[in-house]
Amino acid sequence: MRHPTFLFLLNLAKKISAFSLAGLILALACSAYLLSASSQSRPRTTGQSNVGAGGPDEVVKVDVDLITIDALVLQKQTARVVGDLQKGDFILSEDGVNQTITHFGQDTLPLSVLLLVDRGGCLDPFGTEVRAAARDAIAHLKATDEIALMTYHNDVELLQPFTRDRFRIAEALDRVPPHDEQAQHCLNKAFFDAADYIQSAGNPIGRRVIVAITGVTRDFDCPGGPSSKTASQAVYESGAVVSAIIPKSGEQQMENGFMRWATRIGKLGGAPYIDIQTLANETGGEILQDKPENLDSTFATLINHLRTRYNLAFVSSNKKRDGTTRKLKIEMAQTTQKSKGKLVVKARRSYVAPRS
Repeated sequence: MRHPTFLFLLNLAKKISAFSLAGLILALACSAYLLSASSQSRPRTTGQSNVGAGGPDEVVKVDVDLITIDALVLQKQTARVVGDLQKGDFILSEDGVNQTITHFGQDTLPLSVLLLVDRGGCLDPFGTEVRAAARDAIAHLKATDEIALMTYHNDVELLQPFTRDRFRIAEALDRVPPHDEQAQHCLNKAFFDAADYIQSAGNPIGRRVIVAITGVTRDFDCPGGPSSKTASQAVYESGAVVSAIIPKSGEQQMENGFMRWATRIGKLGGAPYIDIQTLANETGGEILQDKPENLDSTFATLINHLRTRYNLAFVSSNKKRDGTTRKLKIEMAQTTQKSKGKLVVKARRSYVAPRS
């Protein structure tokens, strides 16, 4: 029987054969890493496409003049939510030009939450403790919030369409398919399908949230699916906020660390990949991780952050309907920074102007 490390390297070499030098470097690096790893760690295969990974230049498209933004404000030192701010505490600019905030509120609109559960790779991120934490977190959402459940590995499956019926979601969580260690993570397929489906949500842009439950935040493109660039663009155009919950363990950190290392090396040969951290940064989301037994409080923190985001909207002073990319920036007024201390704002960073 062939050693799993050999199978891993064989599959890897086949799938990045178009980038032979990078493939050789990556195979040698993977071999050294995997052979020195814990015997409990299992290798996995990676895929490739011919388009580069999406990044910060990917943006959200809108087709109306009113631009809406959701913003999370945290204390930099403590990461605690700052929940008592007013419209005058925010400074909003577009391409360096200050804009007038015309609409302002907090927790005034319902949420559309799409849970995206990883079923592939070396480790199962959705064990009994994580399942219980997810069920408890959903119970704390408002009655007007809607939830959907999607799973993925080599393929993507919608287990439960958007619903406000908590019983249906709890039932769907019990129907999550078994983990398949022979399957890949296929983030390009997962996020493309999630972005496409979440556009059917009943709530507006900025109140749509994709929450990935995974142990791996980076992965090469799987063949037979959209490129990582296309998938990332679909996420940005959907207007959804991307966040992730990661069950933290020694084995998980090893697998995730390896994939981060492998994608950096693969990038030298042009092998594309998706980075969930990039998606979170660009959409104003966050990645939270803790030990599986502590994820009930981690889930609760994420739900609290989603609930306490500020809703801002403005009509651009640039009246050109030219479809150009426009950069957004939200800062806190200096008087607010002095009274509240150093603050961190998480919000989407750009949009595409409407076109006539």
